[in-house]
Amino acid sequence: MTPIVAVVGRPNVGKSTLFNRLAGKSLAIVDDQPGITRDRHYAPAHLAGREVTLVDTGGFDPQSGDPMQQGIARHVEAAISEADVIVCVLDGTLPPTTPDREAVALLRHSNKPVVYVANKVDNQGRAAQASELFSLGVPELVNVSALHGRGTAELALKVTAALPAFREPEPEPDDAPRIALVGRPNAGKSSLFNRLNGAERALVDDRPGTTRDALDARLTYDGKPLWVVDTAGIRRKSRVEEKVELLSVMQALKAVERAKIAIVLCDATEGVAEQDARLLGLCVDRNRGIIVGLNKMDLLSREDQKKAYQQAEDSLGFAKFAPIMGLSAKTGRGVSELVSKATFIAREWERRVPTAELNRFFRDVIERQPPPTDGGRAPRIFYITQAESSPPTFVAMCSGAVNIKASYQRFITNQIRKVFNFEGVPIQVHYREKTKKVLPPKPARPRKGDR
Repeated sequence: MTPIVAVVGRPNVGKSTLFNRLAGKSLAIVDDQPGITRDRHYAPAHLAGREVTLVDTGGFDPQSGDPMQQGIARHVEAAISEADVIVCVLDGTLPPTTPDREAVALLRHSNKPVVYVANKVDNQGRAAQASELFSLGVPELVNVSALHGRGTAELALKVTAALPAFREPEPEPDDAPRIALVGRPNAGKSSLFNRLNGAERALVDDRPGTTRDALDARLTYDGKPLWVVDTAGIRRKSRVEEKVELLSVMQALKAVERAKIAIVLCDATEGVAEQDARLLGLCVDRNRGIIVGLNKMDLLSREDQKKAYQQAEDSLGFAKFAPIMGLSAKTGRGVSELVSKATFIAREWERRVPTAELNRFFRDVIERQPPPTDGGRAPRIFYITQAESSPPTFVAMCSGAVNIKASYQRFITNQIRKVFNFEGVPIQVHYREKTKKVLPPKPARPRKGDR
């Protein structure tokens, strides 16, 4: 297993900035507002020659009576328990606080190696000021400026020195499909993420907007390996005002682009809304495999469940290829079927149809329904081939490709889906003009006088 390095500390000391600096990427959302990070956020990193997994955590403040803060404290304790080394981040510009003392006390009881960091130390004056943190009883301090990168090389050396001895890992093929959970706020994405994970990886709260960072987890559910990404709830663009929420939405859209499958989760008790249709359209535009999940079905009567299915079909008719599945992330009902469908669609997304089989089908379609004439000219389609998979992309070679009407193009796409299935997968068919072969000019025959 790759060793785990957890970054902990009270709110607003720069944990996420340091996390991004060590990871070499802007993965965690950073803002001056305290309490931005709420869940555990994992990322691979390379520190002084060692491959590690970094874990960013929320601000540790167990004294707060806010249920959200209590949930964050549970996540911090979980990160500490699974870590091989802990990086405790302190603010080098301020005297020690009560949450600092409680964090240090918690780490002493963990019996884990801890590297204490004084952050925001970007000059000698602040280095002297940071020495006040020794009153916490810490044995050693590494002065860094996560914002500017100062001291992070020394920190990486300290962390790797505390890691367990290196063991060569056995390579394992990882063909697990990546699934992104997307939807409006409070649709139940984090509850489903935790249900699949078998543990409380994502913080769940009745208040919408709890999840902000996109969280990745590799897991096995019902014997099926998966990569699952929990994302922030996406509201209508006109209602996204805060900078933090905007960054959360951008991360969610990036998670969709990296995934094979997008599960668009809707709240069945509220019905499929216009924003759900927009999110589905975003996934279609990005050519992802798609499942529409109607969550919280356990709260509806049988009659209301039928109405929820019908309303979803009516509202999302532009993507009829996407299956609609009812589930309850809270009770687990329908989750196993959802996972089975997702793994099936992942295979469909990568499937290739042999050219010979494809053209036998196409010949029958052309005989039954040839392309309509346009301006007295009848375009001809000579053959079709699958150029790519992931997603399935077909190319039809034609004469008069520009004259093939959009209605006939939709007909061809529907026929491909009818014969070859491709459930839950968008299909692309490109029509290209067949170019005439240009033969090289024949050499001139020598004249009699030239012989």
